[in-house]
Amino acid sequence: MSASTSLETRTPAAGGRSRIPAGLAFAGNAVTFISLYLAAGAPTPLLAFYQQQWHFPAAVLTLAFAVYAIGFLAAMLTVGSLSDHVGRRPVLIGALLVQLVATLMFLVAPDIAWVIAARVVQGLATGAATSAFTAALAELAPPTRKRLGSFLGSVGMTAGLAVGALLAGFAIQFTAEANTVIFAVLTIVTVLGIVVAALSPESVTRAPGAIRSLIPRVSVPPAARREFVAAAPVIAAIWMLAGLSLGLAPTIVRSAFHLNSGLVNGLSGFISPATAAVAAVAFGLLSPRRGMTVGIYASIAGTIGVVTGVLAGSLALMIAGLVITGIGFGAAFSGSLRLIMPLAGPQQRAGIVAAIYVVAYVAFGLPVIIAGQLAGPLGLIPTVVAYGAATVVLALISLVAQLRISRRAQA
Repeated sequence: MSASTSLETRTPAAGGRSRIPAGLAFAGNAVTFISLYLAAGAPTPLLAFYQQQWHFPAAVLTLAFAVYAIGFLAAMLTVGSLSDHVGRRPVLIGALLVQLVATLMFLVAPDIAWVIAARVVQGLATGAATSAFTAALAELAPPTRKRLGSFLGSVGMTAGLAVGALLAGFAIQFTAEANTVIFAVLTIVTVLGIVVAALSPESVTRAPGAIRSLIPRVSVPPAARREFVAAAPVIAAIWMLAGLSLGLAPTIVRSAFHLNSGLVNGLSGFISPATAAVAAVAFGLLSPRRGMTVGIYASIAGTIGVVTGVLAGSLALMIAGLVITGIGFGAAFSGSLRLIMPLAGPQQRAGIVAAIYVVAYVAFGLPVIIAGQLAGPLGLIPTVVAYGAATVVLALISLVAQLRISRRAQA
Protein backbone atom coordinates (compact mmCIF):
# COMPACT_ATOMS: atom_id res chain seq x y z
CA MET A 1 0.00 0.00 0.00
CA SER A 2 2.79 2.40 0.82
CA ALA A 3 6.50 2.73 0.47
CA SER A 4 6.93 1.89 4.12
CA THR A 5 5.15 -1.39 3.60
CA SER A 6 7.03 -2.51 0.56
CA LEU A 7 10.45 -1.42 1.71
CA GLU A 8 10.37 -3.53 4.82
CA THR A 9 8.81 -6.64 3.36
CA ARG A 10 10.39 -6.85 -0.08
CA THR A 11 13.92 -6.81 -1.44
CA PRO A 12 15.12 -5.42 -4.76
CA ALA A 13 15.04 -7.79 -7.68
CA ALA A 14 18.38 -9.29 -8.43
CA GLY A 15 19.81 -8.40 -11.80
CA GLY A 16 17.04 -6.02 -12.86
CA ARG A 17 18.06 -4.81 -16.32
CA SER A 18 18.25 -1.15 -17.23
CA ARG A 19 18.81 0.47 -20.60
CA ILE A 20 19.81 3.76 -18.98
CA PRO A 21 22.44 4.48 -16.31
CA ALA A 22 21.35 3.88 -12.74
CA GLY A 23 21.86 7.52 -11.76
CA LEU A 24 19.71 8.71 -14.67
CA ALA A 25 16.99 6.19 -13.77
CA PHE A 26 16.89 7.48 -10.20
CA ALA A 27 16.91 11.16 -11.20
CA GLY A 28 14.36 10.63 -13.97
CA ASN A 29 11.96 8.81 -11.67
CA ALA A 30 12.35 11.54 -9.03
CA VAL A 31 11.52 14.29 -11.54
CA THR A 32 8.56 12.32 -12.89
CA PHE A 33 7.20 11.70 -9.40
CA ILE A 34 7.40 15.38 -8.49
CA SER A 35 5.78 16.29 -11.82
CA LEU A 36 2.68 14.30 -10.81
CA TYR A 37 2.22 16.63 -7.86
CA LEU A 38 3.17 19.68 -9.94
CA ALA A 39 0.19 18.75 -12.13
CA ALA A 40 -2.01 18.27 -9.05
CA GLY A 41 -1.04 21.71 -7.70
CA ALA A 42 -1.37 23.60 -10.99
CA PRO A 43 -5.21 23.79 -10.93
CA THR A 44 -5.14 25.83 -7.69
CA PRO A 45 -4.82 29.20 -9.50
CA LEU A 46 -6.11 27.82 -12.80
CA LEU A 47 -9.58 27.09 -11.40
CA ALA A 48 -10.09 30.80 -10.70
CA PHE A 49 -8.86 31.47 -14.25
CA TYR A 50 -11.39 28.95 -15.60
CA GLN A 51 -14.16 30.56 -13.54
CA GLN A 52 -13.50 33.93 -15.18
CA GLN A 53 -13.45 32.31 -18.60
CA TRP A 54 -16.52 30.06 -18.28
CA HIS A 55 -18.57 31.86 -15.59
CA PHE A 56 -19.53 28.99 -13.29
CA PRO A 57 -20.45 29.38 -9.59
CA ALA A 58 -18.02 29.03 -6.68
CA ALA A 59 -19.64 25.74 -5.66
CA VAL A 60 -18.57 24.22 -9.00
CA LEU A 61 -15.03 25.55 -8.51
CA THR A 62 -14.68 23.79 -5.15
CA LEU A 63 -16.15 20.61 -6.64
CA ALA A 64 -13.60 20.71 -9.46
CA PHE A 65 -10.84 21.00 -6.87
CA ALA A 66 -12.11 18.31 -4.51
CA VAL A 67 -12.98 15.50 -6.95
CA TYR A 68 -9.24 14.89 -7.25
CA ALA A 69 -9.40 13.33 -3.77
CA ILE A 70 -12.04 10.84 -4.94
CA GLY A 71 -9.85 9.57 -7.75
CA PHE A 72 -6.77 9.49 -5.53
CA LEU A 73 -8.46 7.46 -2.79
CA ALA A 74 -10.06 5.04 -5.24
CA ALA A 75 -6.69 4.26 -6.81
CA MET A 76 -4.71 4.24 -3.56
CA LEU A 77 -7.11 1.78 -1.90
CA THR A 78 -7.18 -0.64 -4.85
CA VAL A 79 -3.87 -0.57 -6.73
CA GLY A 80 -1.75 1.04 -4.01
CA SER A 81 0.07 -2.20 -3.19
CA LEU A 82 -0.12 -3.78 -6.66
CA SER A 83 3.51 -2.93 -7.45
CA ASP A 84 4.62 -5.21 -4.60
CA HIS A 85 3.30 -8.14 -6.64
CA VAL A 86 3.67 -7.26 -10.35
CA GLY A 87 6.68 -4.95 -10.06
CA ARG A 88 7.17 -1.22 -9.90
CA ARG A 89 7.67 -0.65 -13.63
CA PRO A 90 4.30 -1.95 -14.95
CA VAL A 91 2.37 0.04 -12.35
CA LEU A 92 4.34 3.21 -13.01
CA ILE A 93 3.95 2.94 -16.77
CA GLY A 94 0.20 2.32 -16.41
CA ALA A 95 -0.27 5.20 -13.98
CA LEU A 96 1.72 7.58 -16.17
CA LEU A 97 -0.36 6.65 -19.20
CA VAL A 98 -3.47 7.57 -17.19
CA GLN A 99 -1.72 10.81 -16.18
CA LEU A 100 -1.04 11.51 -19.86
CA VAL A 101 -4.77 11.20 -20.55
CA ALA A 102 -5.47 13.68 -17.75
CA THR A 103 -2.99 16.29 -19.04
CA LEU A 104 -4.42 16.00 -22.55
CA MET A 105 -7.94 16.44 -21.16
CA PHE A 106 -6.84 19.64 -19.41
CA LEU A 107 -5.08 20.78 -22.56
CA VAL A 108 -8.18 20.57 -24.77
CA ALA A 109 -10.86 21.19 -22.11
CA PRO A 110 -13.71 23.27 -23.62
CA ASP A 111 -15.61 23.72 -20.34
CA ILE A 112 -15.55 23.00 -16.61
CA ALA A 113 -17.12 19.55 -17.05
CA TRP A 114 -13.97 18.44 -18.86
CA VAL A 115 -11.82 19.92 -16.11
CA ILE A 116 -13.78 18.04 -13.42
CA ALA A 117 -13.38 14.79 -15.36
CA ALA A 118 -9.66 15.51 -15.83
CA ARG A 119 -9.26 16.08 -12.08
CA VAL A 120 -10.77 12.66 -11.35
CA VAL A 121 -8.46 11.00 -13.89
CA GLN A 122 -5.52 12.96 -12.46
CA GLY A 123 -6.38 11.71 -8.96
CA LEU A 124 -6.55 8.11 -10.21
CA ALA A 125 -3.11 8.42 -11.82
CA THR A 126 -1.49 10.01 -8.77
CA GLY A 127 -3.08 7.58 -6.33
CA ALA A 128 -1.92 4.62 -8.41
CA ALA A 129 1.63 5.93 -8.79
CA THR A 130 2.41 7.35 -5.36
CA SER A 131 3.17 4.14 -3.45
CA ALA A 132 5.08 2.64 -6.37
CA PHE A 133 7.14 5.80 -6.89
CA THR A 134 8.02 6.30 -3.22
CA ALA A 135 9.14 2.68 -3.00
CA ALA A 136 11.02 2.79 -6.32
CA LEU A 137 12.92 5.95 -5.36
CA ALA A 138 14.17 4.35 -2.16
CA GLU A 139 15.12 1.17 -4.04
CA LEU A 140 16.80 2.90 -7.01
CA ALA A 141 18.76 5.38 -4.89
CA PRO A 142 22.55 4.81 -4.87
CA PRO A 143 23.67 2.66 -1.91
CA THR A 144 25.31 5.65 -0.26
CA ARG A 145 22.24 7.87 -0.75
CA LYS A 146 19.31 5.75 0.40
CA ARG A 147 18.13 8.58 2.64
CA LEU A 148 17.87 10.81 -0.42
CA GLY A 149 15.44 8.37 -2.02
CA SER A 150 13.24 8.27 1.08
CA PHE A 151 13.49 12.05 1.44
CA LEU A 152 12.33 12.67 -2.15
CA GLY A 153 9.49 10.21 -1.69
CA SER A 154 8.20 11.96 1.42
CA VAL A 155 8.87 15.63 0.56
CA GLY A 156 8.25 15.45 -3.20
CA MET A 157 4.48 15.43 -2.73
CA THR A 158 4.09 18.68 -0.80
CA ALA A 159 6.94 20.36 -2.65
CA GLY A 160 5.38 19.42 -5.99
CA LEU A 161 1.97 20.78 -4.98
CA ALA A 162 3.57 24.03 -3.87
CA VAL A 163 5.72 24.58 -6.96
CA GLY A 164 2.87 23.53 -9.28
CA ALA A 165 0.60 26.20 -7.83
CA LEU A 166 3.31 28.87 -7.99
CA LEU A 167 4.37 28.12 -11.58
CA ALA A 168 0.75 28.08 -12.72
CA GLY A 169 0.31 31.48 -11.08
CA PHE A 170 3.31 32.81 -13.01
CA ALA A 171 1.90 31.38 -16.25
CA ILE A 172 -1.47 33.05 -15.68
CA GLN A 173 0.17 36.37 -14.83
CA PHE A 174 2.71 36.53 -17.64
CA THR A 175 1.35 34.49 -20.57
CA ALA A 176 -1.77 34.79 -22.70
CA GLU A 177 -2.37 31.02 -22.92
CA ALA A 178 -1.63 29.77 -19.41
CA ASN A 179 -3.61 26.53 -19.68
CA THR A 180 -1.89 25.58 -22.93
CA VAL A 181 1.59 26.43 -21.65
CA ILE A 182 1.18 24.53 -18.37
CA PHE A 183 -0.34 21.33 -19.70
CA ALA A 184 1.73 21.21 -22.90
CA VAL A 185 4.85 21.21 -20.71
CA LEU A 186 3.35 18.63 -18.35
CA THR A 187 2.39 16.43 -21.31
CA ILE A 188 5.99 16.45 -22.54
CA VAL A 189 7.30 15.72 -19.03
CA THR A 190 4.83 12.83 -18.66
CA VAL A 191 5.86 11.31 -21.99
CA LEU A 192 9.51 11.52 -20.98
CA GLY A 193 8.58 9.97 -17.62
CA ILE A 194 6.96 7.02 -19.36
CA VAL A 195 10.16 6.50 -21.34
CA VAL A 196 12.28 6.69 -18.17
CA ALA A 197 10.01 4.23 -16.33
CA ALA A 198 10.13 1.80 -19.25
CA LEU A 199 13.93 1.92 -19.43
CA SER A 200 14.56 1.82 -15.67
CA PRO A 201 15.48 -1.42 -13.88
CA GLU A 202 12.80 -3.38 -12.06
CA SER A 203 13.58 -3.11 -8.36
CA VAL A 204 11.40 -5.93 -6.96
CA THR A 205 10.70 -9.50 -7.94
CA ARG A 206 7.18 -10.60 -8.85
CA ALA A 207 5.15 -12.23 -6.11
CA PRO A 208 1.77 -13.96 -5.95
CA GLY A 209 -1.31 -12.21 -4.59
CA ALA A 210 -1.79 -9.47 -7.20
CA ILE A 211 -5.55 -10.01 -7.50
CA ARG A 212 -6.00 -10.20 -3.75
CA SER A 213 -4.05 -6.94 -3.34
CA LEU A 214 -6.77 -5.09 -5.29
CA ILE A 215 -9.25 -5.63 -2.45
CA PRO A 216 -9.20 -2.49 -0.27
CA ARG A 217 -7.85 -3.11 3.22
CA VAL A 218 -8.62 -0.39 5.73
CA SER A 219 -7.82 -1.51 9.25
CA VAL A 220 -6.17 -0.33 12.44
CA PRO A 221 -4.49 -3.08 14.51
CA PRO A 222 -5.26 -3.04 18.25
CA ALA A 223 -1.70 -2.05 19.17
CA ALA A 224 -1.97 1.14 17.12
CA ARG A 225 -5.59 1.98 17.88
CA ARG A 226 -4.99 4.45 20.72
CA GLU A 227 -2.41 6.45 18.76
CA PHE A 228 -4.57 6.41 15.64
CA VAL A 229 -7.66 7.66 17.49
CA ALA A 230 -5.58 10.38 19.16
CA ALA A 231 -4.03 11.51 15.86
CA ALA A 232 -7.05 11.20 13.54
CA PRO A 233 -8.70 14.52 14.48
CA VAL A 234 -5.57 16.59 13.83
CA ILE A 235 -4.83 14.63 10.65
CA ALA A 236 -8.31 15.68 9.49
CA ALA A 237 -7.69 19.26 10.64
CA ILE A 238 -4.37 19.74 8.83
CA TRP A 239 -5.70 18.20 5.61
CA MET A 240 -8.73 20.48 5.85
CA LEU A 241 -6.25 23.36 6.08
CA ALA A 242 -4.46 22.01 3.01
CA GLY A 243 -7.81 22.04 1.22
CA LEU A 244 -8.32 25.63 2.39
CA SER A 245 -4.93 26.67 1.00
CA LEU A 246 -5.22 24.86 -2.33
CA GLY A 247 -8.98 24.89 -2.88
CA LEU A 248 -10.49 27.96 -1.24
CA ALA A 249 -7.63 30.46 -1.09
CA PRO A 250 -7.98 31.66 -4.73
CA THR A 251 -11.69 32.37 -4.15
CA ILE A 252 -10.86 34.20 -0.92
CA VAL A 253 -8.19 36.31 -2.65
CA ARG A 254 -10.58 37.33 -5.39
CA SER A 255 -13.80 37.75 -3.38
CA ALA A 256 -12.62 38.93 0.06
CA PHE A 257 -9.56 40.95 -1.02
CA HIS A 258 -10.82 41.94 -4.49
CA LEU A 259 -7.58 40.93 -6.18
CA ASN A 260 -7.67 39.37 -9.61
CA SER A 261 -4.07 38.18 -9.84
CA GLY A 262 -2.89 34.79 -11.02
CA LEU A 263 0.41 35.38 -9.26
CA VAL A 264 -1.21 36.09 -5.89
CA ASN A 265 -3.47 33.06 -6.34
CA GLY A 266 -0.44 30.92 -7.09
CA LEU A 267 1.41 32.30 -4.08
CA SER A 268 -1.55 31.59 -1.79
CA GLY A 269 -1.52 27.98 -2.97
CA PHE A 270 2.28 27.72 -2.80
CA ILE A 271 3.03 29.01 0.66
CA SER A 272 1.40 26.38 2.88
CA PRO A 273 2.60 23.16 1.16
CA ALA A 274 6.06 24.70 0.70
CA THR A 275 6.44 25.38 4.42
CA ALA A 276 4.95 21.94 5.14
CA ALA A 277 7.74 20.31 3.13
CA VAL A 278 10.40 22.26 5.03
CA ALA A 279 8.74 21.64 8.41
CA ALA A 280 8.50 17.89 7.82
CA VAL A 281 12.29 17.78 7.52
CA ALA A 282 13.05 20.25 10.31
CA PHE A 283 10.70 18.75 12.89
CA GLY A 284 11.76 15.23 12.00
CA LEU A 285 14.63 15.86 14.41
CA LEU A 286 12.19 16.14 17.33
CA SER A 287 10.58 13.20 19.07
CA PRO A 288 7.34 12.17 17.33
CA ARG A 289 5.18 13.22 20.29
CA ARG A 290 6.78 16.63 20.52
CA GLY A 291 6.60 17.11 16.77
CA MET A 292 2.91 16.21 16.86
CA THR A 293 2.25 18.67 19.71
CA VAL A 294 4.14 21.48 17.99
CA GLY A 295 2.17 20.77 14.83
CA ILE A 296 -1.15 20.98 16.67
CA TYR A 297 -0.26 24.34 18.25
CA ALA A 298 0.96 25.66 14.89
CA SER A 299 -2.18 24.53 13.07
CA ILE A 300 -4.38 26.29 15.64
CA ALA A 301 -2.30 29.49 15.55
CA GLY A 302 -2.17 29.46 11.75
CA THR A 303 -5.93 28.98 11.44
CA ILE A 304 -6.54 31.91 13.76
CA GLY A 305 -4.17 33.97 11.61
CA VAL A 306 -5.96 33.03 8.38
CA VAL A 307 -9.43 33.75 9.76
CA THR A 308 -8.31 37.01 11.39
CA GLY A 309 -6.68 38.09 8.13
CA VAL A 310 -9.92 37.45 6.21
CA LEU A 311 -12.03 39.28 8.83
CA ALA A 312 -9.61 42.24 8.99
CA GLY A 313 -9.14 42.44 5.23
CA SER A 314 -5.39 41.85 5.61
CA LEU A 315 -3.89 39.65 2.90
CA ALA A 316 -0.49 39.77 4.61
CA LEU A 317 -1.98 38.35 7.82
CA MET A 318 -3.77 35.62 5.89
CA ILE A 319 -0.54 34.66 4.11
CA ALA A 320 1.29 34.59 7.45
CA GLY A 321 -1.43 32.31 8.78
CA LEU A 322 -0.98 29.99 5.80
CA VAL A 323 2.76 29.83 6.51
CA ILE A 324 2.06 28.74 10.09
CA THR A 325 -0.58 26.18 9.01
CA GLY A 326 2.05 24.72 6.66
CA ILE A 327 4.42 24.34 9.59
CA GLY A 328 1.61 22.65 11.50
CA PHE A 329 0.94 20.26 8.63
CA GLY A 330 4.57 19.23 8.24
CA ALA A 331 5.17 18.73 11.96
CA ALA A 332 1.87 17.05 12.84
CA PHE A 333 1.59 14.71 9.86
CA SER A 334 5.16 13.46 10.04
CA GLY A 335 4.81 13.12 13.81
CA SER A 336 1.59 11.14 13.49
CA LEU A 337 3.14 8.73 10.99
CA ARG A 338 6.15 8.20 13.26
CA LEU A 339 3.87 7.52 16.22
CA ILE A 340 1.46 5.16 14.45
CA MET A 341 3.47 3.19 11.90
CA PRO A 342 5.95 1.46 14.28
CA LEU A 343 2.98 -0.02 16.18
CA ALA A 344 1.81 -2.02 13.16
CA GLY A 345 3.43 -5.24 11.99
CA PRO A 346 4.69 -5.62 8.39
CA GLN A 347 1.48 -7.35 7.29
CA GLN A 348 -0.69 -4.70 8.98
CA ARG A 349 0.90 -1.58 7.51
CA ALA A 350 -1.05 -1.54 4.25
CA GLY A 351 -4.33 -1.44 6.19
CA ILE A 352 -3.25 1.30 8.56
CA VAL A 353 -1.77 3.47 5.79
CA ALA A 354 -5.10 3.10 3.99
CA ALA A 355 -6.92 4.21 7.15
CA ILE A 356 -4.68 7.27 7.51
CA TYR A 357 -5.19 8.30 3.89
CA VAL A 358 -8.95 7.78 4.09
CA VAL A 359 -9.06 10.27 6.98
CA ALA A 360 -6.66 12.62 5.17
CA TYR A 361 -8.26 12.71 1.73
CA VAL A 362 -11.85 12.76 2.95
CA ALA A 363 -10.86 15.81 5.03
CA PHE A 364 -9.00 17.26 2.03
CA GLY A 365 -11.98 17.07 -0.33
CA LEU A 366 -15.36 16.84 1.40
CA PRO A 367 -15.19 19.98 3.62
CA VAL A 368 -14.12 22.08 0.62
CA ILE A 369 -17.18 20.89 -1.32
CA ILE A 370 -19.42 21.69 1.67
CA ALA A 371 -17.80 25.12 2.02
CA GLY A 372 -18.41 25.80 -1.66
CA GLN A 373 -22.08 24.97 -1.22
CA LEU A 374 -22.43 27.15 1.90
CA ALA A 375 -20.54 30.17 0.55
CA GLY A 376 -23.53 31.19 -1.58
CA PRO A 377 -26.29 31.28 1.05
CA LEU A 378 -24.10 32.15 4.06
CA GLY A 379 -21.46 34.32 2.44
CA LEU A 380 -17.77 33.58 1.93
CA ILE A 381 -16.44 35.18 5.13
CA PRO A 382 -18.85 33.39 7.53
CA THR A 383 -18.08 30.13 5.71
CA VAL A 384 -14.32 30.64 6.17
CA VAL A 385 -14.86 31.43 9.86
CA ALA A 386 -16.92 28.25 10.34
CA TYR A 387 -14.35 26.22 8.39
CA GLY A 388 -11.54 27.56 10.57
CA ALA A 389 -13.51 26.90 13.76
CA ALA A 390 -14.04 23.27 12.74
CA THR A 391 -10.29 22.75 12.21
CA VAL A 392 -9.48 24.33 15.58
CA VAL A 393 -11.96 22.07 17.38
CA LEU A 394 -10.48 18.98 15.72
CA ALA A 395 -6.94 20.06 16.60
CA LEU A 396 -7.93 20.69 20.23
CA ILE A 397 -9.44 17.20 20.47
CA SER A 398 -6.11 15.74 19.35
CA LEU A 399 -4.20 18.01 21.72
CA VAL A 400 -6.19 16.73 24.70
CA ALA A 401 -5.62 13.15 23.56
CA GLN A 402 -1.87 13.72 23.17
CA LEU A 403 -1.59 15.25 26.63
CA ARG A 404 -3.46 12.31 28.14
CA ILE A 405 -1.15 9.80 26.47
CA SER A 406 1.89 11.74 27.68
CA ARG A 407 0.61 11.81 31.25
CA ARG A 408 -0.08 8.07 31.21
CA ALA A 409 3.39 7.39 29.86
CA GLN A 410 4.95 9.49 32.63
CA ALA A 411 2.80 7.80 35.28
